[in-house]
Amino acid sequence: MSDDNKVHVDLRTSFGKGFARRLRAEGKIPAVLYGHGTDPVHVALPGHQVSLIIRRANAVLDLDIEGKAQLALVKDVQKDPVRQIIEHIDLLVVKKGEKVHVEVPIVVTGESFSGTIVTVDVATIKLEVEATHIPEHVQVSVEGLEEGARITAGDVTLPKGASLLDDADLLLIAVSTPVAEEAEESAEAEAEAAPAAEAAAE
Repeated sequence: MSDDNKVHVDLRTSFGKGFARRLRAEGKIPAVLYGHGTDPVHVALPGHQVSLIIRRANAVLDLDIEGKAQLALVKDVQKDPVRQIIEHIDLLVVKKGEKVHVEVPIVVTGESFSGTIVTVDVATIKLEVEATHIPEHVQVSVEGLEEGARITAGDVTLPKGASLLDDADLLLIAVSTPVAEEAEESAEAEAEAAPAAEAAAE
């Protein structure tokens, strides 16, 4: 856990849209912390620091709530659809060693065989991992793969300690030849065959 993820928060005792607007004007983000059978705790997070942290999927915050430390997984970030300002964050209480269910982004590496294209059907993979060891992403190589190649969730090499939650047969990535290219090759083949056919007819 990076020290950059240590966040000092303020407890909130006031609620409502007006109070939330005032918080955001002060550079803070309204949030609620829940889980493990505890009562929800309403807090205000430092806006700039947390905005940087949550650029990473499944960020875990090391909260300091009036001197008490608490780990929290960012479960949901609500943004204004137009201005993209963070309006509210849902935080899930987690403990060291505890396993959580998360969706981790897939990063495609390498280049498939010349003339083929790579289609990503599913951009994330669902895993069960330790809350304090959530991978930023999972790499999947398509290096040299030819037309018709398919990569399913079960084909992916998972990080140490991670378990797959998706169906092993779930298609993540497919390699194919562009339709236009196939048509072009077919037309070229027909053009080459035409003189031979004419010669045979004569």
